[in-house]
Amino acid sequence: MTISRRSLFRTAPIALALMAVPAARNASAAGSGHGSDAGAFAGTPGGPAPDPNAVPLPGQPPLPAGIGPRWEAEIPAETTQLLLVVGEHPDSDRAMASFWTRPSSGWQIECTHPARNGRLGWTPDHREGDLRSPIGVFTLTDAGGLRPDPGTRLSYDRSDGFAIEGTGFAGEPLAGTFDHVIAIDYNRVRGTSPLDSTRPRGDEFGGGIWLHIDHDGPTHGCVTLPQEALPELLRALDPAAHPIVVMGDATTLALGGPAS
Repeated sequence: MTISRRSLFRTAPIALALMAVPAARNASAAGSGHGSDAGAFAGTPGGPAPDPNAVPLPGQPPLPAGIGPRWEAEIPAETTQLLLVVGEHPDSDRAMASFWTRPSSGWQIECTHPARNGRLGWTPDHREGDLRSPIGVFTLTDAGGLRPDPGTRLSYDRSDGFAIEGTGFAGEPLAGTFDHVIAIDYNRVRGTSPLDSTRPRGDEFGGGIWLHIDHDGPTHGCVTLPQEALPELLRALDPAAHPIVVMGDATTLALGGPAS
């Protein structure tokens, strides 16, 4: 299942999602958090690209532009749904997210939207409380929220535990931020509620990294999308497609070297 191009997403050149977008930085931008860390889709149809396991056709990259070999090597061969979140630069809290599917003809873009990330940007070595979002390739297996399941095929935990009050870094209200969330499988146990606080690598590496609803400010480490985007993404994601998120700043995601 893919998100319809007649969805609520706005349209604009996809190149914006793959390069730094000039924007004024707000020094008092806000953030959110669940525990310690949980707190511009502008898009056009992308030209089909061949299966990553097939011989590329001339001029057609095997993956969405902007993903270098360093990260391509971490994408499971069976994955046919991919959310790409590209930050403006390593210290920026603004990003662009694009949703891709891979039918038999190759990767194609379905939609894009503006996104927000950690208040201080991105890091390949996320630690508890560093106010940066972790860079990497992560599976998407579990979801939940304060509001009822909007029709996702992921496991969904409807719980009052997602209620949140208070304000973010700039004093913006956080109520409703966790109406719908998707757990990013960073330092967590897959197959459990996003509320599960188990950290397999240890608490020092942080956790509770989610996709959740934007509150007009940066986060403690999560990635946010506009309110309309979360239910649509939840309905689109299919466990049989082994969905993943590839996320980080544009420069780091373009790396071509081997994993360090």
